[in-house]
Amino acid sequence: MIGGGPVGENAAQYAIQGSDRTAAIVEAELVGGECSYWACMPSKALLVPGSVRTLAQHMPGLAEQPPLDVEAVLARRDSFTSGWDDASQVSWAEEQGIEVVRGRGTLTGPRTVVVGDRTLVARHAVVLATGSVPVSPPIDGLAEALPWGSRDATAMHEVPGSILVVGGGVVACEAATWLAALGARVTLAARGGLLARLEPEAAEAVEAGLRDAGVDVRLHVDVQSVRREDARATGEGHVHGGAVTTTIDGEELRTDEILVSTGRRPATDGLGLDAVGIDELEVDGRQRVAGGDGWLYAAGDVAGRWQLTHMGKHEARICGEVIGVVAGGGDALDVVGVDEDPLTQVVFTEPEVAAVGITHAEALERGMRVERVAIDLAVAGTALQRDDAGGRVVAIVDADRDVLVGATLVGHGVAELLHAATVAVATQVPLSRLWHAVPAYPTASEIWLRVLEALRTQRRAA
Repeated sequence: MIGGGPVGENAAQYAIQGSDRTAAIVEAELVGGECSYWACMPSKALLVPGSVRTLAQHMPGLAEQPPLDVEAVLARRDSFTSGWDDASQVSWAEEQGIEVVRGRGTLTGPRTVVVGDRTLVARHAVVLATGSVPVSPPIDGLAEALPWGSRDATAMHEVPGSILVVGGGVVACEAATWLAALGARVTLAARGGLLARLEPEAAEAVEAGLRDAGVDVRLHVDVQSVRREDARATGEGHVHGGAVTTTIDGEELRTDEILVSTGRRPATDGLGLDAVGIDELEVDGRQRVAGGDGWLYAAGDVAGRWQLTHMGKHEARICGEVIGVVAGGGDALDVVGVDEDPLTQVVFTEPEVAAVGITHAEALERGMRVERVAIDLAVAGTALQRDDAGGRVVAIVDADRDVLVGATLVGHGVAELLHAATVAVATQVPLSRLWHAVPAYPTASEIWLRVLEALRTQRRAA
């Protein structure tokens, strides 16, 4: 496995479990990867305290809340990253029979990977699990200003007094949320809108939430230039020098720091794909690389299908199973691939956004006869959890098959409601049967009954 993040770990584990096969993980940084140290875990650790404080502010008897204790929040974040020490994850790998090889792996021929002065030759397969790297827009003076990237934001050791967040995607919205909660004066600037790939209700709610938190949200604007006084490489998570002056649509904005979060691309540089005749990574539903002669696989961000840890781990499990089946003399087609599996995602802003499957726009693009239901997230369970809860639920139905193909929830704690919709979308249970899945009262899950009721009402009116 070239890459020791969650994807490489899962692929290795599934490829060798229950057998006498061996595996090696090649990792140049920390075993556990981006998710464990610079993305999922630290970002959620930074977001949760603010979410808890906001929830308390909406509950009678708890409304007066002190500011967050920044030092305590950062210390808790550090505990989830193990202080950026991967010893425990290396120990886990070794307990599974997986060797950890430190360094950068490069393909030099079929099943052959060179790491420094060591050559590894695989008996069965090589898996590419190198993840993705951030991309930065070609803005005048931006690179010279040494802006923060997502790693600086999740590993920050000091909260800037003021910061400009450039971008309108998930990472930008989440970072703006926790930075504002920790006391920074935040401006968010995006060339388009927010969360462009989700239902419009999600973008509208997140924008309103950011504004309520004091974030200066500027959408459909052009960041034209960046200038920094005394830019210095002060280290990850520290303010990188003097004040930053950014020109946005001709107006100058002065902040202590600037964070760039404008997307990522597959990390394929230096992998040596040309040495094995691969021009571009393309994978099938079983993670086999086209042109790889059956021994080369790719999973996670580098495979180009999804950029979400849980989806990458799902690909890795499929990949590992395929390798195990083929190594045992079986057929890769005996393993169910990921071709039709629905995308699930959560945006941990205030309010949260949780989504599965496809949006209304995507369903129309696919030529489906679509029914769209949008209702308030308002049942006894949500009202009990938080006063003035608010929120929306959007359900997308393939009318010809009478199955749910997409759902988006916006509101407090909706991440924990998502899996019910995921099961419905993934298994394609007819709505007539879902009617008999009775939600407990008084829980937030009762919203799914309200969705089905709204759909019935909508059909009767048609």
